[in-house]
Amino acid sequence: MDFLQVIEKRRSVRKYSDRLVERELLDAIVKVAQTAPSSRNSKSTAFMIIEDRDTLDALSQMRDYGSALLSGAPAAIVVLGDQTKTDLWVDNCAISATFVQLAVTAMDLVSCWVHCNGRPRYKAEPDGLKAEDYVRELLGIKENLRPYCVIAIGYPQEEISAEK
Repeated sequence: MDFLQVIEKRRSVRKYSDRLVERELLDAIVKVAQTAPSSRNSKSTAFMIIEDRDTLDALSQMRDYGSALLSGAPAAIVVLGDQTKTDLWVDNCAISATFVQLAVTAMDLVSCWVHCNGRPRYKAEPDGLKAEDYVRELLGIKENLRPYCVIAIGYPQEEISAEK
């Protein structure tokens, strides 16, 4: 599949088959994402691969809207930014997360981006608890790293429509 085909084929998919994603594919996706450009080549983005069912279920609770799909995903990649390396860590994370999703598509997998940076855990309490803090505590993330998003990854439950 060439690059333009990958772009055309990519979709946000929220329902996954029970088939596990091979660890080699997840490692390859991260390897691709590590090639993403970063401000002043700061390489401020890090990744965590999550395959444990209990952890995925817990991640699905990071927000009361938009994150439930993680409980049905066989894997996820957490995209993290090191705020000590650059003030542009958010931009770098966004670029890297996009590389993750394009690599997923190129490998005939599907994904959906769940944002946590700056998002409230509860929609009705926008100034309350933050999804980012929940993810940090759940996964034991070091202080210099900020959770940006979690990308659910899997094989599609059903055939994907050609229309966006």
